[in-house]
Amino acid sequence: MHRPVPLLVILGLGVPLAACSDATSPPEFKSTSPDPLAVSVMARNAYVGADVDAVIAALGTADQTDDFPALQFAIQTLGMTDFPSRAQALAGEIALTRPHVVGFAENSFIDIDLTPLGVAVDFTLDFLPILQAALADRGLTYAVGAQVQNIDVSVAGGLVHLVDYDVVLYDAERVAWQTVVAQNFENNVPPEMLPPGLVLKRGWIWGRATIGANTVNVVSTHPESGGDGDATHPLSQLRAGQAFEIMAALEGVSPVIVMGDLNDQPGSPLYGVLSGSAFTDVWSALRPGEVGNTCCHASDLSNETTSFTKRIDYIFARGFEHPGGDFQKSWIAMTGADPSERVEGPAYPIWASDHAGLVAEFFLPPASGLRN
Repeated sequence: MHRPVPLLVILGLGVPLAACSDATSPPEFKSTSPDPLAVSVMARNAYVGADVDAVIAALGTADQTDDFPALQFAIQTLGMTDFPSRAQALAGEIALTRPHVVGFAENSFIDIDLTPLGVAVDFTLDFLPILQAALADRGLTYAVGAQVQNIDVSVAGGLVHLVDYDVVLYDAERVAWQTVVAQNFENNVPPEMLPPGLVLKRGWIWGRATIGANTVNVVSTHPESGGDGDATHPLSQLRAGQAFEIMAALEGVSPVIVMGDLNDQPGSPLYGVLSGSAFTDVWSALRPGEVGNTCCHASDLSNETTSFTKRIDYIFARGFEHPGGDFQKSWIAMTGADPSERVEGPAYPIWASDHAGLVAEFFLPPASGLRN
């Protein structure tokens, strides 16, 4: 058991941030090729920093006595998972792999002030500028391509406020970016099924990344969570509907990459929607026989070794197949799954996220053309 840490230390108030540290990665992560036909992407869940689903579950019950304890535990966990330290690890992954485009889920804005309740907790965390500053420390300029707001939780009379975004970043020195879509799905959890103070939407971003003379469509998304592994679960069906919205918009579009924390497992209805639209699950194609589980580390990121139990993060692709149907020279790798990649947190080493990330590089077939 970890030694208890005073609340002000847990929240990182008045405590120096962990020293900047590039996450180490396997040799296969060496930087992207200078080949003019190459495009590289990273799919990364930045992780809010606490189990928000547990808080929502407590708020959704008739028993109000569990609401504040759930909030207190989540706030304590937020301190232990210290995003400024984790941002250094995420920036280190990007610096090492140099993807052209990065899709981030759970990019968050958190504002908590419990002083009116007599609790000495008052802080704000805005993930995006913290992450961009960590990248700038490494001499990297990753600009915001687009973002879409998903979850908005305001509880305790507005004293606790969380806003969750999906964000696409692109390497401004190597990529010209054009946003095509940045919007919420039409299919979402009905508002009448949610507790007061909660807006629960999901969304997707579609942009065109021009790298040299080549333009590639890139989609980043984070469908609804819950019920994964059960194809009959209403949330599984909802995710399939959200995936269908993307596929309908992408009909006839090529080449295109779809990536993100898709919150469902191989064989699910969502998976079937993508594979039925001629998309290839790149991990399965390039690493046959490797399970590739990506979720999840402990909610407080304290686990010392990896014990992932499910694969819910993906990179899918269409239009990169070379003659013979393979992805010639392309590769995909995982990051955030090796203990050496952890950074120092307020009380113990922490992972960059509760998920592993995926990095992939593709090579366009000669004379391939953009279709849209």
